[in-house]
Amino acid sequence: MMMRVRVIAFLLAVNAATVRAQTPSTVDWNAIQDESVRLLQQYVRINTTNPPGNELEGARWLKQILEREGIDASIVDTAELGPGHANLYARLRGDGSKKAIALVHHIDVVPASPEFWTVDPFSGDIRDGYVYGRGTLDMKGQGIAHLMAMIALKRGKVPLTRDIVFIGNTNEENGATGAEAFTSLHKDMLADVEYLFTEGGDNPVVNGKLQYYGVGIEEKRPYRIELVVKGVPSHGSRPTKQNPVPTLAAAVDRVSRYETPLHVVPGVQSYFKALSTGYTGQRRTWLADVRRAITIPAAREWLTSDVYWNAILRNTISPTVLTGSNKNNVIPPQASAILDIRLLPDQDPAAFVAELTRVIADTAVHLVTPKSVKPPLSNPASTDLMRAIERATHERDPNALVTTPMFTAATDRPSYRALGIITYGFDPFRVESADMQKGMHGNDERISVGNMGFGVHYLYDVLRYVQ
Repeated sequence: MMMRVRVIAFLLAVNAATVRAQTPSTVDWNAIQDESVRLLQQYVRINTTNPPGNELEGARWLKQILEREGIDASIVDTAELGPGHANLYARLRGDGSKKAIALVHHIDVVPASPEFWTVDPFSGDIRDGYVYGRGTLDMKGQGIAHLMAMIALKRGKVPLTRDIVFIGNTNEENGATGAEAFTSLHKDMLADVEYLFTEGGDNPVVNGKLQYYGVGIEEKRPYRIELVVKGVPSHGSRPTKQNPVPTLAAAVDRVSRYETPLHVVPGVQSYFKALSTGYTGQRRTWLADVRRAITIPAAREWLTSDVYWNAILRNTISPTVLTGSNKNNVIPPQASAILDIRLLPDQDPAAFVAELTRVIADTAVHLVTPKSVKPPLSNPASTDLMRAIERATHERDPNALVTTPMFTAATDRPSYRALGIITYGFDPFRVESADMQKGMHGNDERISVGNMGFGVHYLYDVLRYVQ
């Protein structure tokens, strides 16, 4: 009798979960798309370029929208983060029978140079079916998708077993101090959070064809090194051996010509193996075992010809900022260069610095290393949330590949992962790779109107299925 009662209880629980997941949608998705686009335009028009940031204005705007929908929201950490900076926190309550899921985006954006854009970067103009503006891809577009998916769940009175937490962080583009402050000061707000979504995923489209749906479980570590050469200032009309600029230029040249060794981490091996199913012949064989492929010259040349594949197969170095004299006829007392370095998750920073010192081979060049480095980021791939993503994906495209690409840029995820939260990079949009490469931190950043509607609906379903 007791066994029969347990079986009946189990079946009832399974049936209840199924009902929750299959609750028919009464959402007017065309109206949601229109609303999402309007909100994105308004959000883009709030100039949160960092520096200086001004995220407080963006946080106030988000708070107003959330409270209008009956979702309590708080602006926090203004004192700790300084003038103009703030984090935002809100929570849509479920029944509490499962742990919460957090949706995190950053409110700040990188600078834009209007003279290189075809529209005002902060206009939110719509042209040819695209919303243009700084932050549409990185990452105000995702912030609006998070917001509207949560609002749609609330408006539709969808039963929730998990609270949905909405967070807008400050200073992601300038040191990640917003997430660091939030995770340090508000552990109580995150104590029940099991999963977290933020940037770091990718659903690349090449020539109109979707390649895969990518969920980020790993990311490279940023490691900024400054090369500094001291000199003796004097008049530029009389060249001297104490000019630091030629020494610096030679060092930068050696670094630029240096090819870091290829190295395959487990997550990247799995990523390429998953991709291999879309290829035939020799290339399929190479991708199925990329560790062996990188030892074959023809395979190595093909793999590294793709800028993304190359970046996930090695530590990368990009010289980005050169500083010397501020006047053409003055030999400066010092010249410096900043190297944007991205390390694979299993790499030792100290060993990398030692190798770079060997490559530069000049004691006049001093390497200034960061005081701290983000911890390696890794997350499990087999979870209820990943299964919810796969279900929502295959409803849209039964034959779609869901895989786990490594993110080459940096996110706020390590701060949250340090609290034990499973942090996935999840982008609900399908974006042409050319648009992503050109627009994110570049010029004419844009997202299509249709993508906004798709992204909100996709995320809505994932959140519904993980209940």
